[in-house]
Amino acid sequence: MGTLTSCSFSSMNLRFRMNPPISCNFSRRIQMKRMSKRSFGRLIISCSSSSSGGGGGNGSSSNNNGSSNDGKLEKDSSNLATVTEETAEERNGGGEASDSEDSSVSISSRPTISTVGSTYNNFQVDSFKLMELLGPEKVDPSDVKIIKEKLFGYSTFWVTKEEPFGDFGEGILFLGNLRGKREEVFAKLQSQLSEVMGDKYNLFMVEEPNSEGPDPRGGPRVSFGMLRKEVSEPGPTSLWQYVIAFLLFLLTIGSSVELGIASQITRLPPEVVKYFTDPNAIEPPDMQLLVPFVDSALPLAYGVLGVQLFHEIGHFLAAFPRNVKLSIPYFIPNITLGSFGAITQFKSILPDRKAKVDISLAGPFAGAALSSSMFAVGLLLSSNPAAAAELVQVPSTLFQGSLLLGLISRATLGYGAMHGAMVSIHPLMIAGWCGLTTSAFNMLPVGCLDGGRAVQGAFGKGSLVGFGLATYSLLGLGVLGGPLSLPWGLYVLICQRSPEKPCLNDVTEVGTWRKAALGVAIFLVLLTLLPVWDELAEELGIGLVTTF
Repeated sequence: MGTLTSCSFSSMNLRFRMNPPISCNFSRRIQMKRMSKRSFGRLIISCSSSSSGGGGGNGSSSNNNGSSNDGKLEKDSSNLATVTEETAEERNGGGEASDSEDSSVSISSRPTISTVGSTYNNFQVDSFKLMELLGPEKVDPSDVKIIKEKLFGYSTFWVTKEEPFGDFGEGILFLGNLRGKREEVFAKLQSQLSEVMGDKYNLFMVEEPNSEGPDPRGGPRVSFGMLRKEVSEPGPTSLWQYVIAFLLFLLTIGSSVELGIASQITRLPPEVVKYFTDPNAIEPPDMQLLVPFVDSALPLAYGVLGVQLFHEIGHFLAAFPRNVKLSIPYFIPNITLGSFGAITQFKSILPDRKAKVDISLAGPFAGAALSSSMFAVGLLLSSNPAAAAELVQVPSTLFQGSLLLGLISRATLGYGAMHGAMVSIHPLMIAGWCGLTTSAFNMLPVGCLDGGRAVQGAFGKGSLVGFGLATYSLLGLGVLGGPLSLPWGLYVLICQRSPEKPCLNDVTEVGTWRKAALGVAIFLVLLTLLPVWDELAEELGIGLVTTF
């Protein structure tokens, strides 16, 4: 829009009335060469005014060869300004242009622009303006000038350069030299920005991109980015999002109950078992046969849902003291584990990287704590003869899905109980197993998962890229999670692949103990999701392994 790309015309008169009238005591011709693959000529602008009346006609003038009658300009009460564009290669070789050609323009072949009043001055439609209107609202240049004068200086941060900032370049990134401790300077700049601009902008302290070296005071060089609040802060939750979250929660309840029914596979009617286990079974059985097993499936379903709710409560408890708002959780149903967890978004900008690490780890740690308790109690009940009536039979190959949990189960239940085709365990143990597996999946250091957010906060966005590539490789090879690696990898790619946005203070380190806790958590995650290979399973007596 706004750019002529392929057209050919001899000359064109573009007329518009200026309001208020322009008073000029001179005549001027401005010639501008347009350089491109196809030359469209030169632009000649003539502006004149006279205090005496004269023959005006229709306000058009004849210009032969673009060189004569420069001083003879039309005069009328409206003070017309005439814009004439001539082609570089005039018709007929001689450049003669008739009055009829100059005085009228065909709509089908020559564009005509006519504006009245101040509309032409206030609204110019071109491609760049349209992109600005459709894209996110940018920082006002006049505000940038005020901020540079009143915020930055010798005592805080000396600005040497400005660059675009944000996903679409809608903000301003100030590069320069820091003149004090970064945390003190940042707090001072935030306070002054609030006094000067009110609640209009958000200020970010980030590492300087492509910096040549570290800051002389130690640590990375910093720069300050500025975005409008309506651009940088997430929007409110819509009604449709509430509806979708509610429907997903209902589906998660259904998948959790289905998991509880599937755990009773040795008690189910044969036609139901055949339908769920035989890949060649096409015709579904009568689902009324499953109704008697719903009540016995509810305890396991409650356990799975309880772990997910504890997970989300952990996030909210860690976010509340820091005034960080979270979205409603979007639960992801899964028939194998009951649930893949939930997607919870930050609805406000995090103050610093410590908050990002703490909030991200609080959810998986809370879910893992409840899951570990249920798993431990379930193991004790599984080895208690008094609880034999409550036990269910599960395939022993289930314990080969996790190196850590399989070893704990083998050490608790013993060789005799584990070395068989089926193992009798308590449903509470299954709920704990599924909860620990789900928490481990959510702690993988990739994308916007809890583990990815924690790694980004603790070690930086660059480290998250390396961790993410390694995680994707292990999931793609089936090294982590066994048969669940492919669906989980697809889930991450579709829903959680993008890293989290930067914090307001995205520079200050999180401390050694947070990094150590995260490192230990990732190590336990790998042990939990790493399957037991056949040789080790046979040696430990975890299930019956007949082939190698």
